[in-house]
Amino acid sequence: MALSLGFTSKVFQVDTIDLKGHKEQIVKGGRHLFPLLPTALEGIKQIGVIGWGSQGPAQAQNLRDSLDGTGIVVKVGLRPGSSSMNEARDAGFSEATGTLGEMFAVVAESDLVILLISDSAQAEVFEQVFAKLRPGVTLGLSHGFLVGHMKNVGATFPENVNVIAVCPKGMGPSVRRLYVQGATVNGAGINSSFAVQQDIDGRATDIALAWSVAIGSPYTFQTTLESEFKSDIYGERGILLGAVHGIIESLYRRYINQGMSHEDAFRHSAEAITGPISRIISRQGMLGVYDALGADGRPQFEAAYAASYPAAHEILSEIYDEVSSGNEIRSVILAGDRLKKRPMGVIDRTETWHTGKGVRAARAEDEIPLDPFTAGVYIATMMAQIDVLMSHGHPYSEVANESVIEAVDSLNPYMHARGVSYMVDNCSTTARLGSRKWAPRFDYVLTEQAYSALDAKDPLEFERVDSFKSHEIHQVLAECAKLRPSVDIFVD
Repeated sequence: MALSLGFTSKVFQVDTIDLKGHKEQIVKGGRHLFPLLPTALEGIKQIGVIGWGSQGPAQAQNLRDSLDGTGIVVKVGLRPGSSSMNEARDAGFSEATGTLGEMFAVVAESDLVILLISDSAQAEVFEQVFAKLRPGVTLGLSHGFLVGHMKNVGATFPENVNVIAVCPKGMGPSVRRLYVQGATVNGAGINSSFAVQQDIDGRATDIALAWSVAIGSPYTFQTTLESEFKSDIYGERGILLGAVHGIIESLYRRYINQGMSHEDAFRHSAEAITGPISRIISRQGMLGVYDALGADGRPQFEAAYAASYPAAHEILSEIYDEVSSGNEIRSVILAGDRLKKRPMGVIDRTETWHTGKGVRAARAEDEIPLDPFTAGVYIATMMAQIDVLMSHGHPYSEVANESVIEAVDSLNPYMHARGVSYMVDNCSTTARLGSRKWAPRFDYVLTEQAYSALDAKDPLEFERVDSFKSHEIHQVLAECAKLRPSVDIFVD
């Protein structure tokens, strides 16, 4: 059963959408709502954005631009001597204008503190941050990792502050890029979830909604911080990063073994996923891919789907258990000391990704194949992730965003432009660790179970394809698509 939620706002219009019988409340964003921001943020004179990682630059700049002329200061807080200081200055934040300072000083003087330092850093310094918070202020998070860590160690938030979250369903560069690219298109941006963990004055919901509107979210849906960290960390290890990495590695080798050139193997695996498959899903849903394959391609899709779904579901169920139990968070914390001694290496030196560089350099978009076998494997994995999240009661908006929308509208366009290996090597430490840990497992289970079953001509459960075609997620995605901005992200 899906999580039962509900909220009201004194400032923003709250709409109700019907997601296959599950009613969820949302706030539709847009620049026309910017005049309401001072009302929702009444009493907030300074917003402190702490950190300059993936989300920090995007959210700090979007907030600054949206709040221009309101008198609300957006100030970035960083560690003394941080290598990011110059990047923040280049983005227009400076000590001279009072918009750049030392992180703990910024925490102490801000009315809304948005904590965007890395997950491992949050685990190290959260008690120091809490000690600097003034009574009555609002602490904001963009990820539930800290809540999961605090649950593991038995810590609690200070009782005299609001605790909220706004979690964009895309990486920081996407949040900024779509905000800029959609400057003349009302409502262009990356969707966000929001959560209220602690509300001491009845204003936490409106502050969270104002934050979400100000960073450019086309629509904002409700979740809880616990549900968010489970779905987010799970999704990174699943279809968003780990699974797509493992799928491509397995398909690339399989196609070469079947006689394709290395370049064609990459086109039929990676290029097909990040190109036509993602574009069709973005606009027409997963059934749109099935329809586009035609009568000749559907049998290959169905065989790949039927064989891959149970193998993918097995791994995705294990990942969810590891995340929900706190084990994945513990593994990230434990990795912290190891990474100080030996930083993570890159993954772009293997043959697959070397081949990809050449293929992308010579790319002709209209020549990228819509490979039915690749589509069957990828969509089977996506559907397995959806089913695991639904079985654990996650809100349908969260399921759709973490399993489909974030993949095809935020991450995959970057993978298409710069490579899957680039994406894996340039995301958060938590996501990089998860992808490296689980991608080989997806590669293994698909190769050893799904593909071997096909090659051995084992009986397949084709009723899984029927379940896919009639699945309720398609209506959910159709409703979410109605809220989709007309601007597609462009990555140069």
